[in-house]
Amino acid sequence: MFPAVLLTAVLATSIFVLQSAAAEADAAKKPEATAPPTAAGAKTNAVENSVVKVFATMRFPDAYKPWAKQAPSEATGTGVIIEGRRILTNAHVVSYASQVQVQANQAGDKISATVESIAPGIDLAVLKLEDDSFFDTRPPLARASTLPDIKDTVLAYGYPTGGTSLSITKGIVSRIEFASYNLSVSGLRIQIDAAINPGNSGGPALVGDKMIGLAFSHLGGAQSIGYIIPNEEVELFLADVADGKHDGKPAMFDELQTLENAALRSFLKLDKKVEGMIVHAPYRTDPAYPLKRWDVITKIGGTRVDDQGMIKLGDNLRVRFQYLIQKIARNGKISLTVVRAGQEVAVDLPVPTDRPLLIPDLRGAYPSYFVFGPLVFSTATAQFIGGFGNNANVLTMFSAIASPLALRRGDQPAFDGESLVVISSPFFPHKLSKGYGPPLAHVVKTVNGILIKSLPHLVEVLRDAKDEFITLEFSGRNLEALVFSRQDCLAATEEILTDNGVRAQGSTDTLAIWNAKK
Repeated sequence: MFPAVLLTAVLATSIFVLQSAAAEADAAKKPEATAPPTAAGAKTNAVENSVVKVFATMRFPDAYKPWAKQAPSEATGTGVIIEGRRILTNAHVVSYASQVQVQANQAGDKISATVESIAPGIDLAVLKLEDDSFFDTRPPLARASTLPDIKDTVLAYGYPTGGTSLSITKGIVSRIEFASYNLSVSGLRIQIDAAINPGNSGGPALVGDKMIGLAFSHLGGAQSIGYIIPNEEVELFLADVADGKHDGKPAMFDELQTLENAALRSFLKLDKKVEGMIVHAPYRTDPAYPLKRWDVITKIGGTRVDDQGMIKLGDNLRVRFQYLIQKIARNGKISLTVVRAGQEVAVDLPVPTDRPLLIPDLRGAYPSYFVFGPLVFSTATAQFIGGFGNNANVLTMFSAIASPLALRRGDQPAFDGESLVVISSPFFPHKLSKGYGPPLAHVVKTVNGILIKSLPHLVEVLRDAKDEFITLEFSGRNLEALVFSRQDCLAATEEILTDNGVRAQGSTDTLAIWNAKK
């Protein structure tokens, strides 16, 4: 049998490290102290008056104790006043914030704020203030309508750690590209060599007297590489949330490869004039899906795609062709020209705003859970796996036992509603678990022989069970089965919750199922 005790010990160590470093990890995401602001190129008081400091108190989820939240952590960032008497900042500055406050430049008081809209994927958020009069003497900062040029002089405004006053750093625009942000979201990104440090996040970057984008990150381990979310992405976000909800950006999720290899071109019998990107694996394989394996995408809209998947923007800029999706998408589709079996074909490709994942990101939500006897069940999420992501021993053990947490990471659900149910915590101390190895991070396969489709399904199965015993089997190799007396688990659950300070047997969604009639 696989040494489950060893696995649990390694997992528990990883969890402890993850939880104890939560505040540091979050702070590291935010763009230490910078050099004093230079006098050259300093902007007028009007610009400085539009930049604010953001204070947030955060309660992050605890993926390994899903009934609880992590201890409060404090963070600061920057924001900028925009039209509509609102403040724009980064999503990671206010994500999971239980309290947000804003302080103007040279002001002594703080104004309470709420998060009106948030888009973790593109790392943007909008704040509203309780005291609207704050904006009476603080105008929105003007935004440029075009991308800056490479080598343009840029000033980055913000409140990095190491001081309390507004900091202004100077550099140049060094690169513009269409790159991945996170959560399967891509967008334009501006690279600058002005210092961007923790606390700068959410602050504006200016060329001349206009904002070109919002600081959001710096490259760890490198000097003078900071990143700006350009105005074009800001405008798309603001248009998206204008109706009060965030839908996301359209995107294509097909697997592609370049068309640079000569043998590959010969294999596809392509004319020398054909350039484009090969569809290696379509996002869907049903007959109605417009892209097929070995299609060559030669145009997006009317713009030609080269053999590296790039298109030209102006004379000096090349970006990935997927950049145009956000520009030309209409009614959730884009037009593509492909070469298929030697023939040119026009297709309309659906470009959804979300890609379902079997192991999803929480995206600002808290994990669902359910307690039954000494067991805590939860849904496998990116945050759950993320705690083990840097531990090679854990990943090796996941692979050794053929855990779906390793084998199916990155997969789409095999059917609507599929998710993985994990034992998220060690056994609660109780005699019911005597003699069993710790099942932490095991994925539930069956309950009383019924294949488990999701956490809601597991709760239904437990609720409707009539057998004397509850038998759990797990996905993987060399993992023992767990057998419990059903009545003993039902009788012991309340005592276990009380002894361990757990206020509710489950999250709101699972309790609604547990308390419903069959």
